[in-house]
Amino acid sequence: MNSIEALKELLYKIADDQLIIGHRNSEWTGLGPLLEEDIAFSSMAQDKIGQSEHLYNLLHQLGEADPDTVAFTRNAPQFHCSQLVELPIGGYDFSLIRHFLFDFAEYSRFEALKTSAYQPLAQVSKKFFGEIKYHTMHANTWVHQLGKGNEESNGKMQESLNYAWNYALGMFEPGPAEEVLIKENIFIGEIALQEKWFSMISPLLENSGLTIPSQAGWAPIYGGRVGEHTEHLQPLLTEMTEVYTIDPSAEW
Repeated sequence: MNSIEALKELLYKIADDQLIIGHRNSEWTGLGPLLEEDIAFSSMAQDKIGQSEHLYNLLHQLGEADPDTVAFTRNAPQFHCSQLVELPIGGYDFSLIRHFLFDFAEYSRFEALKTSAYQPLAQVSKKFFGEIKYHTMHANTWVHQLGKGNEESNGKMQESLNYAWNYALGMFEPGPAEEVLIKENIFIGEIALQEKWFSMISPLLENSGLTIPSQAGWAPIYGGRVGEHTEHLQPLLTEMTEVYTIDPSAEW
C-alpha cells in the first residue's frame, strides 16, 4: 500500500468514528439529565459531525467522493469506525464513560497529528484540538464527579468502564499500512497512540475512584476498521440517511 492509500485509510477511520459518535451523542438531545448537559452533549455532537466533514473533504481532495456521498451512501461493511462508537447510548453512565475513553483517544490522536508531514491533516488537527480539549475537560469533570459520588454512582460508572474497556481498546486496531504512515511521518501509529492514551487516562480514572480492568482480561474488540460491525450500526445508518435518501440535495 502506497502512502496515499495509507493516508486515505487513516482519514476514513478517524472521520467515520467522529460521524458515528456524533450521531450517537446527538440522541441525548432532549433527554439529558440536566438542561446544561442536554445542551453540552448536543454541542459536542455537532463538533464531531463538523470535524468529520472536514476530514471527508480531505478525502475528496485525494480523489474520493464528496462528503455527502461518502457519509450518506455507504452501508455498514463500508464503514471504518471502531465498534465502540456504534453501540447504543445506553444509560448516561455508559455514554459518559464512552465519551471519556473516546475523547481522550481523540485528544492524543490529534495532538500527534498536529505535526503530521501531511500538512492539510496537520492544519485541521490544530483547528480541532481546542474543541477536543474542551470535550475531554467535560468528560473528566463528570466521570470524576460520579466516580467519587455515592456507592451507586461509583458502581454504575465502574460497570460501564468494565463493559466499554475492550471496545475502547478496539479504537487502536492497527491499520494495514502502519509502517508506511510511521515511515512517512504522517502518523505515529496505533500502538504508540494507545500508550499515550493509557498514560493519560490511568491517573484520571484512579483519581475518580475507578479501576481499569486487569490487563489479564484485555481482549481488544477489533474488526470495525475492516468493516466488521455490530448489529447496531446499520439501523443507525438507515436512520441517519433518511433525509438524504428522500432528498439528496439537502445540506448538513
